[in-house]
Amino acid sequence: MPEAVRTGTPTQLWQGLLAQAQAQVRARLPESQESYLVFTLVRHCRDGLLPGRTMALELLDGLSQAGVVRGERLRDVGDRCLLLAGLFPGQAARRQVDPGYFLALGRSAYGELGQVRGEPLAGLYAELSNAFAGLVRVLAGIRGGVAVASVPAIVRH
Repeated sequence: MPEAVRTGTPTQLWQGLLAQAQAQVRARLPESQESYLVFTLVRHCRDGLLPGRTMALELLDGLSQAGVVRGERLRDVGDRCLLLAGLFPGQAARRQVDPGYFLALGRSAYGELGQVRGEPLAGLYAELSNAFAGLVRVLAGIRGGVAVASVPAIVRH
């Protein structure tokens, strides 16, 4: 296993894991998407509530907000759905929802943000919405391609 996956800052560890996962699934993410995934993994790695969140309600809550709060809530829904779909695929079955549940909600959240005029990251969010399934595939590569002992705690839940 590459040394970069075993030592370094959380950012370096996630970068190493993503690089290894991309190689395993034979995909190469654009730099903007890879950077966003690293940011998302670092930001949510201590979210112990992640598996128990009700994403549809959080999406509805985000859609009912305005301004900055709306953007933050929708971003969080997109991020969490991305992590749940890629790192915790069994959550859909446990919740007795379609396997595409998290994909649809996450795409929708990012898609909404991608259409906001004046949103500085609108282009990135639209890109994330369109690439959602590919991002999930790379995250799934983290689960399948690395020994459990070397994976940060969020992946082992």
